[in-house]
Amino acid sequence: MEHVGPFTFNGVRFALGSLSLIPLLYFRKPNKTKSETQNHFNKPTIKGGLISGIVLFVAATLQQTGIIYTTAGKAGFITGLYVIFVPIIGLFIRQKTNLNIWLGALLAAVGLYFLSINENFALEYGDSLVLLSAVFFAVHILVIGRFSSMVSAIKLSIIQFATCSVLSLISAGFTEDIVLSGILDAAIPIFYGGVFSVGIAYTLQVVGQKNAHPSSASIILSLESLFAVIGGWLLLSEQMTARGLFGCGLMLAGMVLAQIKWSRKQRLIE
Repeated sequence: MEHVGPFTFNGVRFALGSLSLIPLLYFRKPNKTKSETQNHFNKPTIKGGLISGIVLFVAATLQQTGIIYTTAGKAGFITGLYVIFVPIIGLFIRQKTNLNIWLGALLAAVGLYFLSINENFALEYGDSLVLLSAVFFAVHILVIGRFSSMVSAIKLSIIQFATCSVLSLISAGFTEDIVLSGILDAAIPIFYGGVFSVGIAYTLQVVGQKNAHPSSASIILSLESLFAVIGGWLLLSEQMTARGLFGCGLMLAGMVLAQIKWSRKQRLIE
């Protein structure tokens, strides 16, 4: 952010993420039993990519705008509330959610609170924007869950990232000064964000959700806050408080609980 604006950063890195996946279309091992491995983009792939890309863009935009008016700790917790919004929204689309997933989501949300929030939590303007972004992140997880089992993960990701990139660059054109020198100065962070965060991580989300319940996926994805704390401890010598450790434990317990299949009937349903 010292060199480029948030829309420019997202526009370039999502474009890089999309481009980084194109070679995989031609070098991956073909599967003759599935028509989705052909190099054309069918209608469900295009539809899923456009919808998920638009939702991802809205979620990221709301989050970035909200963070201007709130603290990182509050934003981290509020964004993580998508673990609760996913099963709630899922009810409206008649998606079955087991009791252990509800309990796991609740534990994960409480864990995020202890991990990220201090005693002075209050919902203000910036918090409201981030809260709305959490709703869209939940919708994004559900959209990916809807299309990931129907289409190629790589093709869906390519269109999703390209859509998010185009919308971000259009927004940057109206709100920011796009300067080539600034992009070059931020080349290393953009490369990491484009190839590793977008190209690899978001694509693995699509692949993983082919065989994962959206509510379970949301709980696992919420562990990004936990990994951020661990990374800060290992790489930046940041100290983790007892409160933070308790939150990490609750999040881990929530993830494990959501994955447990208590009965033979539940295993057959899933």
